[in-house]
Amino acid sequence: MADKVSPYDSRIQYKTANLNGVTYSYILAEPASKPKNTVVLVHGWPDLSLGWRYQIPLLTSMGFRVLVPDMMGYGGTDSPEPLSYYTYKRAADDIAELARQVGAPSIILGGHDWGGAIVYRIALWYPKLVSALFSVCTPYHSPRSQFMDATKAPNFKYQLQLRGPDVQAHILGEEKLRQFLNALYGGRGPNGELGFNTTEGCNFEVLPKIGPTRLLTNEEMDFYVKRYAIHGMRGPLNWYRTQELNFEDEKEMAKNIEGFKFKMPVLFIAGTKDAALPPAISHGMDMWFESLTRREVNTSHWALWEKPAEVNKHITEFLSDKSETLLSNL
Repeated sequence: MADKVSPYDSRIQYKTANLNGVTYSYILAEPASKPKNTVVLVHGWPDLSLGWRYQIPLLTSMGFRVLVPDMMGYGGTDSPEPLSYYTYKRAADDIAELARQVGAPSIILGGHDWGGAIVYRIALWYPKLVSALFSVCTPYHSPRSQFMDATKAPNFKYQLQLRGPDVQAHILGEEKLRQFLNALYGGRGPNGELGFNTTEGCNFEVLPKIGPTRLLTNEEMDFYVKRYAIHGMRGPLNWYRTQELNFEDEKEMAKNIEGFKFKMPVLFIAGTKDAALPPAISHGMDMWFESLTRREVNTSHWALWEKPAEVNKHITEFLSDKSETLLSNL
């Protein structure tokens, strides 16, 4: 099993930064000697910065400084109401500002779930800042000139529930947050019942029956519940309510996207058993990259936790192979 940091590990520090008027909480982990470069890891839903607990020790051992923010609406980061705070463009601007504040002239990006979608967008909006990126489970989709609702895809039907009022209204208080997180992280009822699926979303009647997930320790789950209780579910769910705003931000970019290719090296790690992001939806993405490395791990959506050694092996090989081009002037 891969090494990992615990919620209160002495190897990590919890910091805050004001990024374009919003207070972000982030994890900082430093290598033993002068850092080669800065890695920024971006989590998805429903997760936190601690979702990268198995990757932080790996990256510091490789000589990288690691920054892992709680994204907008999560944990110790502010949770403003307007949806404009939850767009790809806003996330890109905030991560770029974090890099500026810590004095990083270039960064390596890692993303999972929504974080995977975000790191591609940061590279689109700030290509000179990003020296390499890796995405776990999330393939790339290009800006479009015409709006397409993601929920038309069968594997994204659950998003209809998440963007609506029901989950936000029902998942209130620490007890229900714990039930909800256990369900999303693969916990089951006594007869194998699931509390969440990609077709309907959450089954509120089943949630109280769900047992503990195997993917988090009791200490980790307690930490997650406390951090989610700070703001509740509105902020995390707002990421599902921004499709039109993201489309509007990228309409002009889409007009000039033909022939575009990402110039920085990119690693995409698919999860064979990921129900929401099956590997098949990545078909055709290769055309957008000058240097794309594809890997696949036999795991569900929670690849970072289920198969950390395999995920870390692919990240290690990718960054080691590109080491000469990833050195920064820190």
